[in-house]
Amino acid sequence: MHDIRFIRENPAAFDAGLARRGLAPLSAEILGLDEQSRALKTQLQVGQARRNEASKLIGQAMAAGDKDKAEALKAEVAAIKESTPALEAQDREVGDALGAMLAAIPNLPADDVPLGDSEADNVEVSRWGTVRDFDFTPQDHADFGPALGLDFEGGAALSGARFTALRGQMARLHRALAQFMLDTQTAQNGYEEVNPPLLVKDHALFGTGQLPKFEDDLFKTNDDRYLIPTAEVSLTNLVANQIVPLADLPVRLTALTPCFRSEAGSAGRDTRGFIRQHQFEKVELVAICAPDESEAEHERMCAAAEGILQALALPYRKMLLCTGDMGFGARKTWDLEVWLPSQNSYREISSVSNCGDFQARRMNARYKPEGEKQTRFLHTLNGSGLAVGRTLVAVLENYQQADGSVIVPEALAPYMGGVTRLTPKA
Repeated sequence: MHDIRFIRENPAAFDAGLARRGLAPLSAEILGLDEQSRALKTQLQVGQARRNEASKLIGQAMAAGDKDKAEALKAEVAAIKESTPALEAQDREVGDALGAMLAAIPNLPADDVPLGDSEADNVEVSRWGTVRDFDFTPQDHADFGPALGLDFEGGAALSGARFTALRGQMARLHRALAQFMLDTQTAQNGYEEVNPPLLVKDHALFGTGQLPKFEDDLFKTNDDRYLIPTAEVSLTNLVANQIVPLADLPVRLTALTPCFRSEAGSAGRDTRGFIRQHQFEKVELVAICAPDESEAEHERMCAAAEGILQALALPYRKMLLCTGDMGFGARKTWDLEVWLPSQNSYREISSVSNCGDFQARRMNARYKPEGEKQTRFLHTLNGSGLAVGRTLVAVLENYQQADGSVIVPEALAPYMGGVTRLTPKA
């Protein structure tokens, strides 16, 4: 959500930020509604004040025996009373229109975010690791994975396309990855583990920016709850409508949860394999901090996600997303893209975003700076540390062997009960 005071004071800067997002200027329309809203509120306040004043004068007129004046004042009070509901309705209508307009506008990009229209304009920041030189032609995980326990047919039979069952050694490897990530983020990186609800109400999704714009990508129940598309929703909303004590900042939270997405906008993309599913697990990272901490927190969070890839010895690159490829609520985003041999390319495995105070305004999440009477809005950040399914794909493809087996990365040894290699069924 945007600060209406900022738009009033900096309309040109606001429109310039929208232009970097590829959007037309909106400040004039927003300020027009804002002026209407303030004028109506002033009219209501003036009317209420006059009504109170006239009511007192009626008694004085009656006491003085001036019936004509008393009747005139009564008529004035009645007229104000009669006109008030229509003004209140108009005020609500204008206020709702202004609120809906502000809620539909994406966050403004940070100054150092590069201009661009699509992912083709993202900027590579760095690379880590050495791409493996195979002495055989590497296979797609969708081709050799079924022999190891990736049951695409079973999942589809149960639930339809983009659902997969993991069986036996594959299920264990998936669990090992998830537990390794969670243990690393809690024990080494200082994130507090949370086991949050998977079903949330609409206000939680509004708070983090999924509603109202992205409702088509959500699964909704028949009692007006939604399955979370990411644990970011549950974790970030733990501070909704709160004033977080300064001494508690920064708050760092992590959760391993299933995530549910309809993938409404991805028809035809990644239809094979385990990369894009309706249900998947992810270790989410969320940080809530004071504004002067958010840039450092962004660096820290990205390093926490990178550490998982480095521990698993998976080559990756770090990308700074351009203005045209950032998410709705982000002001700056880094993507981590892992190397997939079968595609001979890097694919996204984590997005780490600084949302500034955009989500906090929608959630009314605040803190009180030391020595100040007024509260301020917090900054929120989120990132994947990591998406478990995509990490599983990366391990399978980068550690695959010519005989169809897969070597288990050393970092997962404590979680695999002595299993060092996944072997295909005969």
